[in-house]
Amino acid sequence: MGREKGEGARSKNRPSSSSLAASLLPSGTATVGFGGYVGSSRLDSSFPSEDANPFSDVDGEVAQHLKRLGRKDPTTKKIIDLFAIGDLVTKLPAAAEKPSNTLSFQLKALTSLSVLFKQKSGEDIVQIIPQWAFEYKRLLQDYNREVRRATHDTMTNLAITVGRGLAPHLKSLMGPWWLSQFDPVSEVSQAAKRSLQAAFSAQEKRLDALILCTSEIFLYLEENLKLTPQAMSDKAAPLDELEEMHLRVISSSLLALATLLDILFGMQFQRPGFENVTAEPKNASKARANAMSFAEKMFSTHKYFLEFHNSSRPAVRSATYTLLRSFSEHVPHAYNEENMKTLSSAILGAFQEKDPACHSSMWDLILLFSKRFPNGWTLINIQKTVLNRFWIFLRNGCYGSQQVSYPILVLFLDNIPPKAIAGDHFFLQFFQNLWAGRNPSHTSAADRQAFFLAFNECFLWVVHNASRYCTSVDAINHFEVSLVDNILVKILWHDYLLSIRPKDQDGVISGKSRALSEDYIQPLQERTTETLKIKYPMSYVQNLGKCIIEILSGISLKEHDLLSCFCARFQEDCLEMFQQAENLQRPSEHLERVMQFLLLLEQHAVQKGETWPLVYLAGPMVAKSFPLIRTLDSPDAVRLLTVTVSIFGPRKIVPHLFVRHEGHFDSHLSDDGDDKFDAEHFLQNLKENFIPWCFHGNNHSTSARLDLLLALIDDEFFAEQWCSIITFTTKLEEHSESEFDSLDFDRIDVLAMLMEKVRGEISKRKVGAKFNQQGSHLEHWYHKVLDSAAVSVARSSPPFQAPQARFLRAVLGGSTDDGQTSFLSRDAMFLIFEEVLKKFIPLFLESSFTWVRDASSLILSSGANLSVTRCESHSNTVEMVQFALDVLDGSFFCLRTFDEDCWMVPCILAAIFIIDWECSMISQVENQEENSMMSDSIVDGKSGEEPNTKLDFSESVHSFRCKISKQFWKSLGIHNLKRLKNILIQSIRSAVFKTDTLSTCKVASLCCQWMLEVLELLCRDQYDEQSLLDQLLGEGELWPLWVMPAFSAGKRSAILKVENTSINIHPSGHHQFVAFIDKLISELGISRVIAGTVSKTPPSLSEETENMLAISQSSYSRAWLAAEILCTWKWQGGSASGSFLPLLSEYAGLQNSSPGESLLDSIFSILLEGALVHGASGASSFFSVWAASDDEMERIGEPFLRALVSFLVTLTIKDGIWGKDKALVLFELLVDKLFIGATVSMNCLRILPFVMNVLIQPLRYRSTGFSESSKDTQLDSFEENQIHDTIENWFERTFSFPPLFSWQTGQGSEEWFQLIISCYPLSAIGGIGALKLALRRDISHLEKTLLLELFQKQRRDISNASASANQLPVVKMLLSKLTAISVGYCWKEFDEDDWEFVLSQLQGWIESAVVMMEEITENVDEAVMNISTSDNLEVTVKKLEQVVWVLDSQPMNIARNALYVFSLLCGIIELQEAEGTDTLISLKTEKWNPIKDQILEGVLRLFFATSVAEAIASSCCHDASSIIASTRLAHPHFWELVTSSVVNSSHHVRNRAVKSVELWGLSKGPISSLYAILFSLNPIPSLQFAAYIILSTEPISHLAITKEETAYCLEEDITGEQEFNHSLRLDSSSEENFHLREEISFMIEKLPSELLEMDLLAQHRVNVFIAMALLLSHLQSLPSSSPTRERLIQCIQDSANSTILDCLFQHIPLKLGMTQNLKKKDVELPAGVSEAAAAATRAITTGSVMFSVESLWPVGTEQMASLAGAVYGLMLRVLPAYVRSWFAGLRDRSTSYVIESFTKSWCSPPLLTDELSQIKKAGFADENFLVSVSKSAYEVVATYKKEETGMDLVIRLPASYPLRPVDVDCTRSLGISEVKQRKWLLSLTAFVRNQNGALAEAIRIWKSNFDKEFEGVEECPICYSIIHTTNHSLPRLACKTCKHKFHSACLYKWFSTSHKSNCPLCQSPF
Repeated sequence: MGREKGEGARSKNRPSSSSLAASLLPSGTATVGFGGYVGSSRLDSSFPSEDANPFSDVDGEVAQHLKRLGRKDPTTKKIIDLFAIGDLVTKLPAAAEKPSNTLSFQLKALTSLSVLFKQKSGEDIVQIIPQWAFEYKRLLQDYNREVRRATHDTMTNLAITVGRGLAPHLKSLMGPWWLSQFDPVSEVSQAAKRSLQAAFSAQEKRLDALILCTSEIFLYLEENLKLTPQAMSDKAAPLDELEEMHLRVISSSLLALATLLDILFGMQFQRPGFENVTAEPKNASKARANAMSFAEKMFSTHKYFLEFHNSSRPAVRSATYTLLRSFSEHVPHAYNEENMKTLSSAILGAFQEKDPACHSSMWDLILLFSKRFPNGWTLINIQKTVLNRFWIFLRNGCYGSQQVSYPILVLFLDNIPPKAIAGDHFFLQFFQNLWAGRNPSHTSAADRQAFFLAFNECFLWVVHNASRYCTSVDAINHFEVSLVDNILVKILWHDYLLSIRPKDQDGVISGKSRALSEDYIQPLQERTTETLKIKYPMSYVQNLGKCIIEILSGISLKEHDLLSCFCARFQEDCLEMFQQAENLQRPSEHLERVMQFLLLLEQHAVQKGETWPLVYLAGPMVAKSFPLIRTLDSPDAVRLLTVTVSIFGPRKIVPHLFVRHEGHFDSHLSDDGDDKFDAEHFLQNLKENFIPWCFHGNNHSTSARLDLLLALIDDEFFAEQWCSIITFTTKLEEHSESEFDSLDFDRIDVLAMLMEKVRGEISKRKVGAKFNQQGSHLEHWYHKVLDSAAVSVARSSPPFQAPQARFLRAVLGGSTDDGQTSFLSRDAMFLIFEEVLKKFIPLFLESSFTWVRDASSLILSSGANLSVTRCESHSNTVEMVQFALDVLDGSFFCLRTFDEDCWMVPCILAAIFIIDWECSMISQVENQEENSMMSDSIVDGKSGEEPNTKLDFSESVHSFRCKISKQFWKSLGIHNLKRLKNILIQSIRSAVFKTDTLSTCKVASLCCQWMLEVLELLCRDQYDEQSLLDQLLGEGELWPLWVMPAFSAGKRSAILKVENTSINIHPSGHHQFVAFIDKLISELGISRVIAGTVSKTPPSLSEETENMLAISQSSYSRAWLAAEILCTWKWQGGSASGSFLPLLSEYAGLQNSSPGESLLDSIFSILLEGALVHGASGASSFFSVWAASDDEMERIGEPFLRALVSFLVTLTIKDGIWGKDKALVLFELLVDKLFIGATVSMNCLRILPFVMNVLIQPLRYRSTGFSESSKDTQLDSFEENQIHDTIENWFERTFSFPPLFSWQTGQGSEEWFQLIISCYPLSAIGGIGALKLALRRDISHLEKTLLLELFQKQRRDISNASASANQLPVVKMLLSKLTAISVGYCWKEFDEDDWEFVLSQLQGWIESAVVMMEEITENVDEAVMNISTSDNLEVTVKKLEQVVWVLDSQPMNIARNALYVFSLLCGIIELQEAEGTDTLISLKTEKWNPIKDQILEGVLRLFFATSVAEAIASSCCHDASSIIASTRLAHPHFWELVTSSVVNSSHHVRNRAVKSVELWGLSKGPISSLYAILFSLNPIPSLQFAAYIILSTEPISHLAITKEETAYCLEEDITGEQEFNHSLRLDSSSEENFHLREEISFMIEKLPSELLEMDLLAQHRVNVFIAMALLLSHLQSLPSSSPTRERLIQCIQDSANSTILDCLFQHIPLKLGMTQNLKKKDVELPAGVSEAAAAATRAITTGSVMFSVESLWPVGTEQMASLAGAVYGLMLRVLPAYVRSWFAGLRDRSTSYVIESFTKSWCSPPLLTDELSQIKKAGFADENFLVSVSKSAYEVVATYKKEETGMDLVIRLPASYPLRPVDVDCTRSLGISEVKQRKWLLSLTAFVRNQNGALAEAIRIWKSNFDKEFEGVEECPICYSIIHTTNHSLPRLACKTCKHKFHSACLYKWFSTSHKSNCPLCQSPF
C-alpha cells in the first residue's frame, strides 16, 4: 500500500494564518482568504438513513451511481484508474498507491456522476443533494487523493447545474467544503477552490455564505479536532492510512479555524481581496459573536491547543502556531493569569522547533506574543526556557530556515523587553552564537547574503539602541566600544584576516571560525598557526568584508570615535605583517586579504564619498608602515601601498607618507590636504624619494615598486613625472649614447619591466577614460631617450642577456596582430630591425649547407649598404641569432608599419624561413646518421659539431614561424611579397640541387614540404601559384637536362636540349630535383603542376598576375616538365612508370575536355621529336615480341625513346585512355615520318619497332575497342587496308635482304626485321593464353603467308648452311623472335620440317643457357670452397662478384624467347586436346613427350643451378648470397618462364633433375638449394613458389623436413609398406635421434625473440609462415598410423616454439567488440579477419594451404592474413593437442575469448564435421567394439563388450573444438570393477586429448590398447596403458630385476624428473 506524502508533502503554497486566506482565489480575482486542504467526516443523523429509500424520486441512473459511491470492490479497494481521470496521468504520483489493472468503483461512479450532472437539469439534480452531501463528506476523508480530487470536480459540476438550488443544503455542506480548502495536496485544494468559486462567483457572495454558516463550520471543525485515528473510517483500513487521514484532518482543521478567525475579526478591510467590499456584510456582527464564543470554548476545551503544539508532526505544529497567532491577535483575552505562564513557556520556548517549514508561523507567533504580552517574559525562566534554546537555534543556522529567520532577528531584538535581558552579556552571546551558526562552507549564496545582512542590521541596531540597556553616557560608550572590540574586531576582522585561501584551492579559502577569546592579542604568527583549515568560498570572504565595511560606515555616521578601536587593530595587524613577513607561514596571503579589504572599501565606501576610510584607516596605516616597507624586499607590502594609492590617489596619499616625517603630520589630515601639499613639493618627493627607491636594485619587489611608481603618476603632472622616470632610468641625460650599453643588465631589465607595465597601464587608462586623458594613448609616453636607448641595446654585441631582448620587445610592441603599439619612432624601429637582420647573416655565412650560404647572398644583395662581419666563434653566432629571434618574437607585427618599398621586411621574413628550414634539415641529417650508425661529417667534409648547437633553438624558431597567421603573409605588399618569394624559391632550388648529405627521398620530401608552405602562405590566388611554380621550375645550370620551356607568340612550347653534357657532371642534383617535383605532384596533383589549370575567372588580380594573363589566358601547361620527368625515368624513391605515369593517366581519364587531350598530345610530340633526334642505337636488343614491362623498358638506353614507349604503353595498353582512333592517327604520323622523300629516316626506323609494338595492339584487335575503357569504334575497311598495305610493303623490303645467317655487322637490315616482328605482338604470359590472344588479332591471310614465308626462308637457309655458319648474337636473337611470332600466328600452317627446326633450335638455345649457368655455379662453388681462413669477407665478396658478372645477358634473352616458344608449344598441345582435334601431325605424342621431357629437364637444371649457387654463397655470408640473388633480378621474365615450366614438370622429370644435382658433386645438394631459393634475401616470388611446390611434393617432400640420418633414402618407386616398416624401424631404435633440417629448425624451433616486434610484412616473418606451412603440409601427407608422423609430431611438441601461434593472430585483427559479428556469418567481417576466416575454413576442408601460398605474392596485409588463417586452420586439423596446449597457456582473457569465438565460428564446424565423418567411416568396429555417432550433439558413443563384461564410453566434443578439451564419460558398465572402469576412462581421455590428428585414430589406438590388455599384454606401470598415449609405442624396456616392461618415453620422463635411474617398481638400478 502506498502512503500519502503527509507532512513531508505539505504544500508550500499553503500559507499560514492570515496570509493563507489571501492566496486561495486564482490570480486576477479578488480573494476572501479561502484556501488550503481538508477532508471531512460523517454528518450527524439529521440526514435520512439508507432505509428511508432516499432515491424514490431521483433519476434511476443517478441513483445507481450514488449507490456505487458507498461500496468498494473487496479486492481492488480504492484502485486508481488513470483512464477515468484522464488529464492527471502525469500529475499524480499517488497512481502507484494501488494496482492499476482494474478501475476503482468510486472513481468510475464519480466520473459518471460528473458527466450526468452536466447533462441533467437542475431540478433533477436538486433531489439528490441530501444523499450527495452525505457521500461528499465521507469521500473528502478518503485516503486516496484522486478520490478527493474527483469529488470536488463532481461538486463543481453539481454547483454549476443546480445554482441557487444549493442554498437549502449549504449549512450541511459548508463545513467540509471549507475544510477542503486546506487539503495538503495542491491538486485537491485547487479543485475545492474551483468548486466554491463555481457556487459563489462574487467575493461578497462567498463572504456571505461563510458568515451564514459560521456556527456550522465551528461545530464541524470542533468535531474534527476531537477525532481519533480509529474513528476516521467505519471500514477496515490499515493503521498507517488511518493515521495519515487523522493528521490531514487535524492540520487542515487548525488552519481552517485560524483562517476563519482572521476573516471574521477585523481583517476584511485591511487585507487584499476585500478592497471591493464597501460595507460590512449582513449578520457579520452576529457571526463574530458566535465565532468568539466558539473560539473561547475551544481554547479552553482543548487546553490552549498545547496538545497539538507538542505534536510530533510538523504540519500539526505549524498549524497550531498559526492558530495561536490568530488567538493572540483576535482573542487576546483568552490569555489570562491562569494560563499565561504555561503559554509563555510554550510560545517563547518554541525555538526548539527544528523543522524549517514551521519557522515562519513560529516567528509570527513569537513576535506577536512578545508585542501583545511583554509581561510573559517575566513569568518564566528566560535563560532556561528561551535563551538556551535560542542560542542552540542560532548555532545550528536556524535549522535551515536562514532566509526566513535571519531577516526577523532584528525585529525579535526590538520586541524583547529590555528588562528581560542583561544587555552587554546578552548581545555578546547573541552575536557569538549567530556567528557560530553561519556555516560558510556549505551554505548557498542567498543564505550567506541573508546572514550578513542580518548581522549588519542587528549590530547597527544594537549600537543605535545602546541607551535602552545603559543609563549613563560612559556606560553607553563603554558598551559600544566593547561591542566593536569584541564583535567587529575580534570576531569579524579576525575571521576575515585569517581566512586564507590554500594554494591548491581555486575559489575556496580556508580559515578559522573563532569565538571571542581573551588571548586575541597574541601575535599574528601564533594566531595563524592556530588557524584551522576550514574551506571558505571566495564569495564568503567578499560578503564578510562588505559586512565589516557597512558596519564601519554605519558606526562612522553615529560617532567617529568608535572607529578608533578597529582602525588601531587594522594598523597594528598591517605593521605586524610587515615586521614578521619572514616568520609568517603565508605573509602574501595575509596582505592579499588586506588588499582585498581595501578594494572592497573603495567599492562600498570611498566611491560613495565617505572620507573616514582615508582619514582614519588607510592614511594612518600607510604613514606608519611606509618606513618599514622601504626597508623590506616584500612585493606584497609594496602592492598594498600601490592599491592604497590607486584607491585614494597619489595627491592624497603622498602627504601622509612624507609630511609626518617632516614634523607636520596631522593624524586627522583633512580631505583637502592635497591642496596644502603643493605641486612642487609633490614632484620633489617623487623625484628624490620614490623614483630612486623604485629603481633601486632588481629584486623580488622590483615589479611591485614599478606598479607603485605608475600609480603615483598624476594626470596633472604626467609629462614631468614621466620625463623624470625615463631620465633617471637611462641616465642618458648625463652620459653619452655610446655608454648606455655599459649599464648593468639589472637596470635594463627594470626598464624593460617598466615599459611592459606601461603598456598595461595604457590599456587600463583607456577603460572609461575621458577624451585624450593623459597616459591613455601611446604618444603620451614617447620620449627621445627611449629611441637612443633601444638602438644602443640593439647594436650591442655578445654576450647577450635576457633583459636586452626583453627591453626591445617592450618598447617595440607588436607581439600580437592587434598589439602594434610601439614607444619608438619609425626611424629607431628601422635601425633596430636592421640590426636584427644583421645578426641573422653570420649564421648563414657559417652554415655547412651551400644553399644556406647562397641564401645569405640573396639577402645581402637586397639590402642597401648592409655590412656584416663574422663572429669570433660559432657560439657567439648562435647567441646573436637567438637574441634576434627573441626580439622578433615580441615585436613581429611591428614590421607592418614599414612602407611597401622597405627592403628589410622581406629579408627578415625570408631569414626566418631559412633558419627554420636549415634546422629541419640538420635534424634530418642527424636522424639519418643515427639510423645508419655513421659518424661522417654533416656536409662537405666539415665538422658536424657546429650545426648541433642550432638544434637548441630549432623548436623555438619553428614555433615562432608557425605563430604567424596566414593573413599576415597575404597582407604584405606586392613588392615585398615578390622579393620574399624570389628569395625563398631560389633557396629551395639551391637546397634541392646542392644538398648531398641527405638521401634523395628526404631532400625531396623536405623541400616539397617547404614549397607547400610557401604556396599556402604567400599565394593569394591560383595565378599567383602558377607564377610561383614557373619561377621554381625555371631554367638553371643543372635543370632541365632534356627539354626546356619556351614562350613564342604568347604560347608555351618546348625546346630540346641536344647537348646535355651536364648529365654526366651533376646527375644527382638533377635526379633530386625530379624527385622533388614528383613529390610536389603527388601533393598538388597533375592539374596544378603539369597542366597548370587555373580558374577562368580569378577572384582578384595583382599587377603581376595581370601581366601574366596578357601572355596566356587559358592555362600554364607544362608538357615539357612531363617530358623531362619521363626522360629522367628513375630516381631515388620513385620512377616515371611507378609514380608519375599513373597520376598522369588518372588525370587524363578524368578530363572530358580538350585541355587534357592537348596536354597529352604535347607530351607525345616532345617525346617523339626527342626520340627522332637521338634515335635508338644500342636499344634493339631490348625489343621483345610482347609489350614491354617496366623492367624491360628500363633497359632502353635512349631516354626519349624509353619515355615515349612507357607513355604509350600506359595510355593505350594499361589504362586504355587512347583507343583505336588515336592509335591510327599516331600510326599514320609515324609512317609519314619514316620517309623523307624517297629516303628512309634511319632514326625513325630505329624507334618505329618500339612504338609499333605498342600501337599495333589496339589496331589489331577485332573487337570494337582495345579495352573496356576505350570508346573508339572499329576501323573501317579503308583504314584497315591501309594498315595491311603498309605492313605488306615492309615485308617486301625485308625480303630484299639476304638470309640472317649470312649477315655481317653493320649491314643495317636488322631494323626492318625488328619492324616486322613488332607488328605481331604476343602476350607476355605465353602458353594457351597467348595463343588465344593471337587468334583475336586482325591479321590478313596475306600477312600470315608472308610471315610464314619469311620464317621458312630463314629455316631453309640455316638448314642448308654449314655448322660453322654465322653465330652472331643478333642473328640468334632475331631468329628466336621470328620463331616466336611465327609459332604464335602461323602454327596451324607449320609442316613437319618447321616443327623439327623449332624444336631443335629450342633445345640448343636452352642448352646454351644451362651450360652457362652451370659453369657459373661451379665457379661459385670453387670460389667458396677455396676461401682460406686469412681471407676476409670483403675479399670473398669481390671474388664472387667477379664470378657472376661474367654472366652474358644475350644467351639469357635468347633462352627467354626459347622458353616462351616452348610455352606456346605446350599451349598448342593443350588447345588441341581441349578442342579434340589432332591437326598437328608433326607433333605426335611419341615424338613430343621425349622432347618435352628433355626441355623440362634442361629448365630444371637451370632452376637448380641458380638455387645451388645461392645455397653455396649463403654458406659463406649474407652478402655473398645477395650477390647471387641479385643477378636474377635483371631477368625477371626469364625466371617467371622457368618457374612456369618447373611447376608444370612431371614427377619423373623432377626425379632425374634431383639425381643429376646429387651426382654433380657440389658442396650443396638439391634440398639446400631449394631452401636457399625459398628463403632468399632478394626473393623472386615465382621462384619461391616453385621451390615450395617441389619441397612439398614427391620425391623431395620426405627429404625436405628431417635430417638425412632420420629420413629414409629416396627411391624412385618406394611403396607404402616399405615406408611403414622403415618408420617402425626408426621408432624401435631409441638411440637414433630425430631432428628437423637446419633450414626448417631455424624457422620453427629457433624463432628469434624479437619476431613479435617485427613489422607484419617483414621478410623473416613471411619465411617463418612459409616454413610452418611446409611442415604442416608434409605432416598432413603422412599416413595417420605412420611412426614417422608420430615421431615428427613428438619432435614438434618437444621443440617447436609456440610463439608462431601468437604471430598468426597478429595478422588476424580480432577485437573484443566483434565477437558477435564472428558468430553471424552473414555479417561482413573487417579486412584481414574475413580473409583469415575463409582461408582457415578452406585449409581445414581441403587439408592444404597451397592456395594461400600461391596467392601470397606480392606480399601484402591481406595476403599475410590469408596465410595466417590457413596455417592456423591446418594446425587445428593436424596438431590439435599442440594448439590446445598453447591456448590453455594464454593469460589474457580478452585475447583467449576472441580467439575462441573466431575458432568456434569458422574453424570448429568443419573440423567437427570431418572428425565425426572419419569416425563413422572408420573400420575398427568388430563383434566386441561398436561406435555410434551423433552429429547434432557432437557425441561419439564407444561400446566395448568382452564376454560378460562391457562398458559404454561417451566422447563429447566441445563447440570450440579443439581449443577446449574433449570430455569422456562412462554411462554404463557391466562386470568391470570401479578401479578398472576409472582406469579405462582415464585412458580414453588421455588418448583423445593427446591425439595430434584425427579422433578416429585415437579411438582405434585406444581399442588396440583394450584388445592387447585382454590378450594378456602387460601395461606400462608408469602410465597404466599398453599403448603409449603420445607415440603409440608398446612397453619394451624391461627391468632386469622385476621383469616389468616400460615405455621408453615414460621411463625417460621418470628418470629425468626423479633425478635417478632406478626402476620405478623395485628401485633396483635400471
